[in-house]
Amino acid sequence: MVLPTKPFCIFSLFLVTLTIFKLTPQVKSSSDYTKLVYKGCAKQDLSDPSGVYSQALSSLFGTLVSQSSKSKFYKTSTGNGGSTISGLFQCRGDLTNIDCYKCVSGLPILIDKLCRNKPVAARIQLFGCYMLYEVAGFPQISGMEMLYKTCNGKNAPGSGFEERRDTVLSTLENGMASSNGFYTTSYQSVYALGQCEGDIGSSDCADCVKNAVQKAQVECGSSVSGQIFLHKCFISYSNSPGGVPKTSPSSSDWSPSSSSGLGQNVGRTVAIIVGGIAGVGFLLICLLFARNLMKKHDDY
Repeated sequence: MVLPTKPFCIFSLFLVTLTIFKLTPQVKSSSDYTKLVYKGCAKQDLSDPSGVYSQALSSLFGTLVSQSSKSKFYKTSTGNGGSTISGLFQCRGDLTNIDCYKCVSGLPILIDKLCRNKPVAARIQLFGCYMLYEVAGFPQISGMEMLYKTCNGKNAPGSGFEERRDTVLSTLENGMASSNGFYTTSYQSVYALGQCEGDIGSSDCADCVKNAVQKAQVECGSSVSGQIFLHKCFISYSNSPGGVPKTSPSSSDWSPSSSSGLGQNVGRTVAIIVGGIAGVGFLLICLLFARNLMKKHDDY
């Protein structure tokens, strides 16, 4: 009796193919929370002939990144006296701890890339988080000062969008007054969110958000989506769930996996090699099995 060798080999090769696909890491695109919103770099660079500031800044970044896996807001300082550098990070309230860490961990790299020569102060804002630092004695600004705005698209006249937007922003104002610094809401397909810096009180937070809402209504007018970033708070409204406008083609981003890209490539290469070796092994087994069966058939 001759066994059906062909189906056996085909099934074996199918298993090998399945193994290769399982072993090969799937590449995922970066999420919206890693998109760059804006950068702020002081015009004055650090005067650091002894390297004291560089050391303090490196220590500060290390502390902030490590804390981002445990908390969504952290503020600290490093150095002594005139060489003290203070800094903080904050993640959006709806991010998980893992996503917060992924967002924050790339910010020191971005600061170094976008704010060259180590300025005395810098702030980088992504959709999902931001980080800032400043040296001792850097001039302070009002918490209500507008740092950045985006207004996108125009609604159709007579659509009632502005009324719905004003309703959802009013709800956002009221919600922020009794929240823990982060609030999301929606009304008839218009979504909004707001967040205050983690170290300001509820009263100051409410005032900041109220100011941001007023600026959104004036600055963005009939735009279907907008973001207003003040020094101590920000708000966002959109017809996209979550209140975060869809990213425009001009938005920049960094990939949270960029620093581990080499590891991913190595893993993918190893998976292909292992799968290839397994495939060759199965093919040899099929050939040997068929050869033995043919030899037995010839003996008969």
